[in-house]
Amino acid sequence: MCGIAGGVDLARGMDRAEVAPMVETMSCRGPDDEGLWLSPGLSDDTGRARAALGHRRLAVVDVPGGTQPMTLEVQGRTVLTLVFSGEVYNFRELRAELEGRGHAFRTLSDTEVVLVGWLEWGAGVVERLNGMFAFALWDDRSEELYLVRDRMGVKPLYWYPTPDGALFGSEPKAILAHPRAEAVLDLDGLRELLAHVKTPGHGIYRGMFEVRPGSWVRVRREGSDVHRYWQLEALEHTDDRDTTVAHVRELLDDIVDRQLIADVPLCALLSGGLDSSAITALAAQKLRAQDAGPVRSFSVDFVGYEDSFTADPMRDTPDGPYVRELAEHVAADHTAITLSNDDLTDPDARAAVLRARDVPVSIGDMDTSLYLLFKAIRGHSTVALSGESADEVFGGYRWFHDADAVNADTFPWMAATRMGPLDQSTSHFTPELRERLHLQDYVDASYRDALAEVPHLDGDAAKRSSTTKGSVSAHERRMREVCYLHLTRFVQILLDRKDRMSMASGLEVRVPFCDHRLVQYVFNTPWALKTFDGREKSLLRAASRDLLPSSIVDRVKSPYPSTQDPGYEKALRDSIAELVADRDAPVRDVVDLDALRAAIDAPQDGPSIDTDRATLESVLQMDAWMRRYRPTLAL
Repeated sequence: MCGIAGGVDLARGMDRAEVAPMVETMSCRGPDDEGLWLSPGLSDDTGRARAALGHRRLAVVDVPGGTQPMTLEVQGRTVLTLVFSGEVYNFRELRAELEGRGHAFRTLSDTEVVLVGWLEWGAGVVERLNGMFAFALWDDRSEELYLVRDRMGVKPLYWYPTPDGALFGSEPKAILAHPRAEAVLDLDGLRELLAHVKTPGHGIYRGMFEVRPGSWVRVRREGSDVHRYWQLEALEHTDDRDTTVAHVRELLDDIVDRQLIADVPLCALLSGGLDSSAITALAAQKLRAQDAGPVRSFSVDFVGYEDSFTADPMRDTPDGPYVRELAEHVAADHTAITLSNDDLTDPDARAAVLRARDVPVSIGDMDTSLYLLFKAIRGHSTVALSGESADEVFGGYRWFHDADAVNADTFPWMAATRMGPLDQSTSHFTPELRERLHLQDYVDASYRDALAEVPHLDGDAAKRSSTTKGSVSAHERRMREVCYLHLTRFVQILLDRKDRMSMASGLEVRVPFCDHRLVQYVFNTPWALKTFDGREKSLLRAASRDLLPSSIVDRVKSPYPSTQDPGYEKALRDSIAELVADRDAPVRDVVDLDALRAAIDAPQDGPSIDTDRATLESVLQMDAWMRRYRPTLAL
């Protein structure tokens, strides 16, 4: 796991002094090593390079041998240069295949397998990779730069076209460190920040793009083009219930086994819910079989949280009792990271979250606590397995089972949580800015675009795949759409958050439920099978029942925890009061000060994350972002 940055310019060239600061911004993602490679200079002997590829390394596999940038020579000439972030879990099989084709290797790293694989198969090697990755490859033979991202978009990768090439980086901050890139936020970028939807390819900053999951970008003299090498397909599902459950378990066994590969300490993130417990239990089982000792696990908690817990619309129970039960059940070496209000409001921690995010989007204490959890884990482990994305894959959120939310003419999570974008997301802006945003129109257009992508079976195949007799029900068709929306528009929000908060501490978090084989298989499983026991995540529950205590198997979904201490919201209100009084606060130009004063004075009704609290978090983040990044607001 690493950070990458660089670019190509086939006319003016790239200068080392301009690229080195880009690479340095990725130091948190790669604290173990750094490297910068520049191609031979331009023909005019300016000393500037056609291509510059930089790398910051977090050493996980082949610690002594996996140094980057990595080059490959043919007959004494460097033809390929690669900077790679992520992991390829099937690299050993690919290495054996390539050796069988006559290739030799200098290292034991997965990076070299990708490099040699490109020499053998070209861009087709991407379709052979199982893993999470983002990489940049310079092909000196054709003078082309390839920017490649994994199928589900677990690892981020941004690019910024220039007149004669492009800049790239694992995060926007890397690109913005180059003098040719500008930090401009226009109305479209602000809409994307507020929409509660992650539009594939949108980079927030004007002129910046994110490489879409399952795609690669090619940059050459003729310009740039985008190729989609993977996307969800509509495939007929013919397996019965028992076969489906057995295949899900078979996939999970293989996935977790592959993702335990590491040459550094590894652990599991544990919340006591079905998803993280299943991953932790599988990891514990496989480590025991390898005589590799107990699984190490970590959870997050808050001072006094369990003793004073109050059920809210999203959470019926605290995590603590279930975490302890699962840890005891699998004999895990478990540590609970307990945070206080002082921890959650610490200015340094909040600043680290903003730096990790690069844009003023935050879910408040849940971002800060996740960052602090990962920071604490990094003192013990370099790699962690997470249960993230199981809800999107298996249909675990409550709104999947809310008829009103499912049938609403918008994204279901918005309908279910009553997140009316015009009412909540823009309430703190000036009336003039709210009028210009037209946020509802933006969300509606995004929703229509997403629906137009959904792959459906043809009539006959759909009937055979359905578990109901006769024609496929409208509900089955709609649930295919709902699942697609979550797998392409919602999960990206969570994966981006997980990656940013973990890599800010130099921790690699792996996401077994994002294995594309599992995602594709379950996507095509009829909704009636996904809910065969009348509950959410029926397939995952059945596939992992033998691993877990019944209390955890039957536990109702409980999202990542948020502090319920009223002192936290009081601290937010105090911070907003200071901001309102600060005549030099940059955010004053775009927010409604009267609305903020009203929010400060509103009654504090309890430990729920309500509109007022979200507003306070958003304003504080926006002000901090404007102070640090000094963006141009084209609003």
